[in-house]
Amino acid sequence: MRLITLLGSGVAVACLAFSTMCRSEDTPAKPAMAERDGSHDFDFAFGAWKTHIRRRVHALSASNEMIELNGTVNARKVWDGRAQLEEIETDGPKGHWEGATLFMYNPGAHQWSMTFINSSIGTFTNGLIGSFKDGRAELFATDTLDGRAILVRGTWSNLTPTTHRYEEAYSADGGKTWETELTADKTKATPADIKPVSNDDGSHDFDFDFGTWQTHSSRLMHPLSGANDWREMDGVTEVSKIWGGRANLAEFKATGSAGSVELLALRVYNPTAKQWSINFAHPGNGTFGDVPGVGQFKNGRIEFYDQEPINGKAVLVRFSLWGVTADSAQSEQAFSSDGGKTWEVNWVNKYTRSKG
Repeated sequence: MRLITLLGSGVAVACLAFSTMCRSEDTPAKPAMAERDGSHDFDFAFGAWKTHIRRRVHALSASNEMIELNGTVNARKVWDGRAQLEEIETDGPKGHWEGATLFMYNPGAHQWSMTFINSSIGTFTNGLIGSFKDGRAELFATDTLDGRAILVRGTWSNLTPTTHRYEEAYSADGGKTWETELTADKTKATPADIKPVSNDDGSHDFDFDFGTWQTHSSRLMHPLSGANDWREMDGVTEVSKIWGGRANLAEFKATGSAGSVELLALRVYNPTAKQWSINFAHPGNGTFGDVPGVGQFKNGRIEFYDQEPINGKAVLVRFSLWGVTADSAQSEQAFSSDGGKTWEVNWVNKYTRSKG
């Protein structure tokens, strides 16, 4: 979830070199074919949908016991159209269930990532990654089931203006065979079909944050190096709510002597642990970090912690937010390379609520 190293990540591009030794001088070289821009592949899913879900109760087993749910899905653009948020709300034999899916496009790899969140436990799944071809999308991930390593495949098909289908399948033999575990058939809905999300669990710690904030940022360019090269940036942070406030998206955009920076932060409440998690993405990679930070509000302050490799060394990462009033707040990021004994602050943000 770290901000400094997140911005430094890149996308590896494989290049194929063509030999000219055997080509006659009058034979023109074939131009390289540009890859298709797939940034609008998921536009078909925008809007309100009714959904019918069938899920296998015991995956990769001899049992064919299924559970069925019915509900609604509402999908919208976020992050200036570079990502799509899908909020799901269903009812079934075990009661009410909510989830959300965030799709992000990687313009360098020409691929989509899909991250799922379950509101009942407030945690992220492993992200699926893949692309569209001939009107069909296939995204893949690795996971574990009952201690076994498996492959997961998510597929979108039967795309029409009023219907589409999502299927999720597992493979325990490296993709040789697949077993469908879940199907979700969607039909276009009217706004009246979308029920409001309930607000009955009291997890509203970030309600103060909704809206638009003018943001002044100070960034240490080379953390944990002994250098003191701070750069300034000014920009805007926009925060919107999910699930009635139990999750939220923060979109940050700033420019200055440190360059131009854009980030997307997803914060999700875990009602069981009574904690929040946070994870970051930037436009260049279209995916979240591998490890979200986790924290809890106490006396008007929250500190998210995780451990990540930085320059080949395991480092603790702390992201803090405090000083909250109706019109102001502050956050900072810090690293520790000695197990939390000392911390070096490398990013400071001061927020002032925009008027009007």
